[in-house]
Amino acid sequence: MDIKQLIDEKLAFLREKGVSSSRLELRILLAYVINKTPDELYLYKLPLSDAQIKKFDRLVALRAEHYPVDKIVGRKGFYKYEFEVSKDVLSPRADTEIMVEKAVNIIRENNFTSILEFGVGSGCIILSLLADTKNTTGVGIDISSKALKIAENNAISLGVRERINLLKASWFDDNISEKIGQDFDIILSNPPYIPSDEINTLELEVKNFDPLMALDGGKDGLRDYRLICPIANKLLKKGGIILLEVGEGQAEKVKEIGEANVLSYQETLRDLNGIERCIILKK
Repeated sequence: MDIKQLIDEKLAFLREKGVSSSRLELRILLAYVINKTPDELYLYKLPLSDAQIKKFDRLVALRAEHYPVDKIVGRKGFYKYEFEVSKDVLSPRADTEIMVEKAVNIIRENNFTSILEFGVGSGCIILSLLADTKNTTGVGIDISSKALKIAENNAISLGVRERINLLKASWFDDNISEKIGQDFDIILSNPPYIPSDEINTLELEVKNFDPLMALDGGKDGLRDYRLICPIANKLLKKGGIILLEVGEGQAEKVKEIGEANVLSYQETLRDLNGIERCIILKK
């Protein structure tokens, strides 16, 4: 049995289990087992050792339980880089890359140097910005100590640890502005925005393996924007920019929340599926 046949066999197994997977996902798992990249996989000479076969079977069994591939291997590619991930952080999504690309351009065009992220998670957003813009420094806040540790590991891996302050804090904190203690050129956030009643309708890969606090946005999904926007008004420099990822159908309402907090609407970005995914506001 060659590599292709092995992957086809496991793909059929996952489909029998009702799991929507792909050949790419299985290539990632098998490449992880034999310590190769997915692109190198087809150059690998079979047979696999008994230990490798058992490990691959074990990983495929996890996938059959809807365990996300990135959480199995502990890594996820995002934007230009690769990040450590776990069940303690939201898995990076390709749709979020549009916010990063836009923020890089904004930073360069305006010679911005200071960045703040609310809800740093794995760090994929702010660390990508720091890696792409050499004269910047940042602050990333998160309420989860485990998430902050993962973000720190990723900052070290990308060589930007000395340029970021990782702070355990929440936009629910009464004194959050004082705790952060400085003004910023640009703020970013991908806050929880799923309405509470819709959490149980999410894919198992999301609701069972991403942290609930990174998903649940309250009754209407807008709770966190109502908290973040007034804080952003305090922490942004005059002329500063905030970029907010939003859920489907939320863009206009988040725009209104921003404008109610004296942040002027600039632009809406659409994701790869044409959905309004990011609101840009200016102080």
